[in-house]
Amino acid sequence: MPVVGVDPLSTPWRTSDPFLFCVHHVDAYGRGDGALRPAASLRGRQLGQDFAGRDGWNMYHGQSIPGFPAHPHRGFETITFLRRGVVDHADSLGAAARFGTGDCQWLTAGAGIVHAEMFPLLRADRDNPLELFQIWLNLAPGDKMAPPHFAMLWAESLPRWVETDPEGGTATVQLIAGRVAGRATAIPPRSWAAQPTSRIGVFTVQLTPHATYELPAEDGPFSRSVHLFSGEGAEIAGRRIGRGSVQIHGGEAVPIRCGPAPAELLVLQGARIGKPVAQAGPFVMNTRAELEAAYSDYRRTRFGGWPWPSPEPVHPAEAGRFARLPDGTTVTPPAESAKVLD
Repeated sequence: MPVVGVDPLSTPWRTSDPFLFCVHHVDAYGRGDGALRPAASLRGRQLGQDFAGRDGWNMYHGQSIPGFPAHPHRGFETITFLRRGVVDHADSLGAAARFGTGDCQWLTAGAGIVHAEMFPLLRADRDNPLELFQIWLNLAPGDKMAPPHFAMLWAESLPRWVETDPEGGTATVQLIAGRVAGRATAIPPRSWAAQPTSRIGVFTVQLTPHATYELPAEDGPFSRSVHLFSGEGAEIAGRRIGRGSVQIHGGEAVPIRCGPAPAELLVLQGARIGKPVAQAGPFVMNTRAELEAAYSDYRRTRFGGWPWPSPEPVHPAEAGRFARLPDGTTVTPPAESAKVLD
């Protein structure tokens, strides 16, 4: 079994083709001020570039509300899975959303999109913790310039199941995006995950103490990155690790055994695209010339412009979970849970 690397959980986490990037944001935001901003003073923070983790949270690029104001992408996809908290989305297609705990947003940048991801602090009477994964999935050369596409995958639609080992230990699997073990999520039409041979899977596995779990075997030029981000340790593909990342190339079954404390891991797996990667900032193409064209196109067109009055748009405090598609259609999760943001 070709384990090609074991790394600490740096920021961002190390990934393998076809994945480009993975970051785990954990922010202990306190009470809001009633206008979706932190009630705490922002004095002393480097606003616009606040990644210092002061008091356990960041403003990121936000000036008054935490988050990532309007910024462009081309040539790849972002998969954002929210474990706790609230995210407000807006983009140059005119799409908008508010999503909460357990929801996933899948955005195909393709030929170019501008979007904002803001973290409004809805509650003024208690804390507003936030935790999310953002994962960048590459696009094959023929899809780099595909039309951009926005999709919401509500928590209620994402498969979750429990597997029990012979000793009674359990592995709770949460599928975030793609396919694994015969289950699947909705997949954007021009994603690498839409190719039947790609076998893209993004999922978490929660393990009880000493539980065993086996990632299923896959065929072809396959790779996995397995990130143990919670717990005290596990044995992964024959390697004992604490918190960290294991890079595995090849489609052999991967045995995992939890240590004496509960653990949780994130798995990113799929067939490799195997093409050159040229990246500069928010653009990921195959050649330097394509990157130069991306910057030129963005300066000239702004990828369709920005239809919002602010680069940091947020939705009304009373709004529940919703998504407004580029054609103006509004979709929501099941009615009984649409307002639940805990």
